[in-house]
Amino acid sequence: MSKIKYDFGSGRSDPSTFPVEKLKAAAVKAIENEATFLTEYPGNLGHEGMRIAMAQRESEREGVEVDPNHLLLTNGSMQGVTLSAETLQDAHGDRILIEEFSYPGTLSAYRNLKFDMQGIELDESGMRPDRVEEALERGKRDNRLPKFIYTISTYQNPTGFVMPKSRRLELIDLGKKYGVPIIEDNCYADVHYEGPMEPALYALDDDPNIIYLCSLSKILAPGFRLGYIYSKPPMLERLLARRSDAGSNSLAAAITAEFYKDGIAGHAKVANPVLHEKRDLTLRSLEANLGDTCVWSQPVGGLFIWVRIPDDVDRSKLWSSSREEGVAYLPGQSFHYARKDVAYLRLAFGHLTPDQISEGIPVLARCLNAARTSNESRQFESLF
Repeated sequence: MSKIKYDFGSGRSDPSTFPVEKLKAAAVKAIENEATFLTEYPGNLGHEGMRIAMAQRESEREGVEVDPNHLLLTNGSMQGVTLSAETLQDAHGDRILIEEFSYPGTLSAYRNLKFDMQGIELDESGMRPDRVEEALERGKRDNRLPKFIYTISTYQNPTGFVMPKSRRLELIDLGKKYGVPIIEDNCYADVHYEGPMEPALYALDDDPNIIYLCSLSKILAPGFRLGYIYSKPPMLERLLARRSDAGSNSLAAAITAEFYKDGIAGHAKVANPVLHEKRDLTLRSLEANLGDTCVWSQPVGGLFIWVRIPDDVDRSKLWSSSREEGVAYLPGQSFHYARKDVAYLRLAFGHLTPDQISEGIPVLARCLNAARTSNESRQFESLF
């Protein structure tokens, strides 16, 4: 197998914007100031300074007061995904609602927990409320209401879609009507390029059945393994009671809290323009090379572009030939809740160099065109 030269598969940020010197200085200060605390276990909520910094982050972005004592630090957002699910689960086979296409890590976690996942159809505004209500009504009739609804409402992975405020309010109302908690995963929120930012669900309603997950993996680096859950009592107490580890990484939290004392916006102002340029370059390259063949999303934030490819593409051949040519991507099947083989692929652009993007998209386009089994013109104009 050829070495992967153009890795559009991995959803990471730009390594050139990783703030090495500032983090070194923050690490020295954190260790000097918190040596005693670092010799202790962090407790179920986690490092107080980090919780205060993240509460400030949320308050500034969402425009509502966030209590740091309602934040629970986790070892990355995936721990939040599993902890919240385990808290709400009664038994194997419990039904849950999730977007038809979602993050593979979450899908894998829910499969391992043996949930009965019900995929909810998407459009370009995200999860469709009418389909959510149909699923909830079926669950009510069957006496099998879902244990929760999981959504990535902002810069959805893999599609990049943003759920508008009106739809968020509909989703909240449905959750309250049927008594079903909502887990909102907002790990891409700070990777914003243009246009208005939509509010998190908790900023629209103080319903304690809203569980909010967030992470620093995309705006800073996944290696820090820092995330958090924001939840109000009594749900917060249920989460804390279910937690069984010794707490989150205190050293990483102390360093990050020191780094973000002046707020997260400063780093975002450095990182996001670089990512914005890469997004634009990827979109231009797609238009130049696949404009007559494929349709793709136009994300206003996040790290991903969702591409619809013709049905006549031999997807197995495309996968193997692309890798032989040094191009990696993730196929649509990786994101489908039921592992359905669908005519989509996801491109991640964040950690690639501009040259890799400019060179890699034409290679992918050649592989895609060679994998087609007919010469028919494109039969679709939208993503769905």
